Amino acid sequence: MQDENLDEMPALEINPGYALGQIAKALTTWEEHPNPDISRRAREKVAKWVQAYQGLVSGEIEVGSRTPLANTPAWVTLEVVTGGFATGNYSAGGAIRDHERQLQQKFSLPQGDDLRQALNLFFLTEEGLAWLSGLLSSGCYRVEVPEEGALLVVAWLLDQGKAVQARELLDVITPFFGKLRFFPIPAAQPLSSSSRVSLQTVQETRRNLQQVRPNERILAQREALTVWTPLYDRTVSLFLETVDGEAPFLNQKGKAAGGYPFEILPEGWTVRAHHLLDEYAALRKVHRLCGKPDRKKENFPQLRGFLEKFLADAGTLSERDRVRIRSLLARYVNRRGTPESTRCREIRDRQEHQAQTVHYYDLARLLQERLKQYPQENGLEDLIEVVQQASAEESQEYGIPAETKVPDCLLRKLERCRIDTIEVLVRSGVITSGETLAKVLPQITAQLRAMGIRDPSLKQLYSAVYQSFSRRRSLLLLNLEHQVRLEELPWVTAMNQFRDENLSDQEIARETLQEVCTLTLLSFPQTIIPNKLLQEIRSLARAAKVDLKLVDEIAADIFMGVFTSKYLEAARVSAELLMGTLYQRYYDLDYQMLLDLPSTSLSRQRDQILIQLCESRSGVQSGSWSVALNGMLIEQQQIITTQNLAVLFQSLNLVDTLKPHLSEMARCCLQWIGSQLHVNSPSRHAALIVCKNSAYAWRQMIFYLSFLPEAELQEFRVWADSWWKQQPDSIRGRFQPAMAGLKLALDGKPLHTDPEARLFLGWSNTGHWFLPAHW
Repeated sequence: MQDENLDEMPALEINPGYALGQIAKALTTWEEHPNPDISRRAREKVAKWVQAYQGLVSGEIEVGSRTPLANTPAWVTLEVVTGGFATGNYSAGGAIRDHERQLQQKFSLPQGDDLRQALNLFFLTEEGLAWLSGLLSSGCYRVEVPEEGALLVVAWLLDQGKAVQARELLDVITPFFGKLRFFPIPAAQPLSSSSRVSLQTVQETRRNLQQVRPNERILAQREALTVWTPLYDRTVSLFLETVDGEAPFLNQKGKAAGGYPFEILPEGWTVRAHHLLDEYAALRKVHRLCGKPDRKKENFPQLRGFLEKFLADAGTLSERDRVRIRSLLARYVNRRGTPESTRCREIRDRQEHQAQTVHYYDLARLLQERLKQYPQENGLEDLIEVVQQASAEESQEYGIPAETKVPDCLLRKLERCRIDTIEVLVRSGVITSGETLAKVLPQITAQLRAMGIRDPSLKQLYSAVYQSFSRRRSLLLLNLEHQVRLEELPWVTAMNQFRDENLSDQEIARETLQEVCTLTLLSFPQTIIPNKLLQEIRSLARAAKVDLKLVDEIAADIFMGVFTSKYLEAARVSAELLMGTLYQRYYDLDYQMLLDLPSTSLSRQRDQILIQLCESRSGVQSGSWSVALNGMLIEQQQIITTQNLAVLFQSLNLVDTLKPHLSEMARCCLQWIGSQLHVNSPSRHAALIVCKNSAYAWRQMIFYLSFLPEAELQEFRVWADSWWKQQPDSIRGRFQPAMAGLKLALDGKPLHTDPEARLFLGWSNTGHWFLPAHW
């Protein structure tokens, strides 16, 4: 039925200008960014986007399809760039990698253009299968893309005497032996199967530390203080040796007084002068960061110039030159005394101490070296050894005092490879968002999804394939097509035949599901759950046999004006949970209409109900490719469905679990909005994003408040009034309409009773009252 709706809609065309814009952006970064690593990555990004653009305009890549490349099944992992555009490359394909060449040498395979096919075929020989079986037993392998687990599955099946299933799998993958890697990457350490996780491996953290670049200005300052200042002082001392009497100084009128240079010439002075100039020339070849030694208006280069002139002209200088030198020396002495004076030494000692201040670049190099001694493929259980004070040898090599502590900015980088529970990593600030949580959660979800598999080696392999699949980037899909699912991979289908689900596994999965959802909402109460995290929550729900009516966040730029049936199901769950609450009152929702819908309605009619309701509430029609209009429709859907909050609260009984925390969660939302109000957005687009995200946080706040008893609601109101009064006048003026609307809803009154009150929405096709005046 849904297909009939789609047939009535205009065909959506992808604008190639998006790809061109991405190419232009990456080109600018490539050409202008000072960091060579970022510049290199931008160059690689340009190449990928050029491929995507060429495939788009030529029609070789069918954008919007689950199978955008001809003769390529959906299970093949594609290289995908920002926005969901396939480049035409395979993630398990491309250039021969280092570990493939090492395997070629290890097994004495012939060299040639078909090395990948030769490797795939070798692993079907007796020797190759025995090696794969050894990897399965030891766990010393890595699966970076799902395809790299396929031949391990074949080896396991043959070890179990399942030749028929192995042959069926090989029939599917052998046509791609020349293009894709179906064998794993050997590793020194076995795969981890702990319930503790890390955000990064040690190797990834080392790469991050390598991106810490020296601050050129600080290095130039250090060079000035350690190289050129001492030489400048020696130059001044050399000139002062030629003064007969008192050293030059500035009198009360600011005029030079005291003796003149070159009144006397001590024995050996000329030789020492030549040596000083030669030393400068040698040092300048090595130290080029500081520009002051070459600036003609600076005292040091002027004195060197006079010295060169004196030596070149057989020891003669004009009276004018001597007056000028006297003036330069007087200014030096006036500022700090003579080079040998106590005053000058104190100043230079302070500057020397400043020059010895540890710089982040030096510490980052030391930390990189320390991390080399640990296994690179996993995280670290303990960072104590890494962050300890520098030894005497390290102090000398890196110029770092032994008592120096690792600064917070580098400690945060190190902690990304620390292994701990998800809860601890969230509390300690290592996991800072739902998106980041989605990166580590597959390490837990993978083990839970593999629990039904009883064979330890196959369970570990399933977990590895699952984690690699979770890193697979989503394609841009049209016509309500769904992304490729894990179960569609032929080797995963083969493994699933040996799954034996039991009740205890489901209970563990449900407990984990509840813990993850609770932790997510407690830690990031102001944000909607991102799609990548929803993917992991769905996976946990399947393992727990819990039916969650979860809905994805839809991108406004590709919205096709249709909501699938799961959105209406989520809306009905919201209606059941929120009938008669503050949430319904604030957003003026007709939940009874949703509850009265007959469950036997035709699919096509049901699919139209929600979009029609969103059209009515937003005052705009679907079918437009305007991002703003689509955003208004999508926001109404999010209001009606609560964008998964009601589903999670209802299905997992989070009302009781989170009840002691709901008031604080609501306060966090309002405080977060306040922080956004203080942001000086650099562009109108950035200001619109702040507006949208603030409105979403406001909606989350209203939801949490809807479950508070009256006494706690009044406490929140008192707190919110106090918070409100503490804000600057400019902030209160911008946010007054929203606060007025909240007070009316708390009083049980509709918003239209106060002309100053406004419903806080994030999308608008006209000017928005929330935006700063200049936007």
